[in-house]
Amino acid sequence: MSIVMLKQVFREALDLPANLEDQLETLTYRSIDQWDSIAHMRLVSDLESAFDILLETEDVLGLSSFEMARQILAKHGVNTDA
Repeated sequence: MSIVMLKQVFREALDLPANLEDQLETLTYRSIDQWDSIAHMRLVSDLESAFDILLETEDVLGLSSFEMARQILAKHGVNTDA
């Protein structure tokens, strides 16, 4: 369920159009216009709220892709495999 939730957070925080749905898991920071520095901070905030975690500065700076988000969440005990 967490992978579905993670995808939802990305879609909402980055205001992604439907045509990017199939590219969601390969997104990287600034690879699309929607993922700028302001959207990045919104994504951080939304991840913290959705998964009830507090990201450290190194996590915020390291959040450079969808895959990295999965790794960061795993570090905080969130399983995004299912």
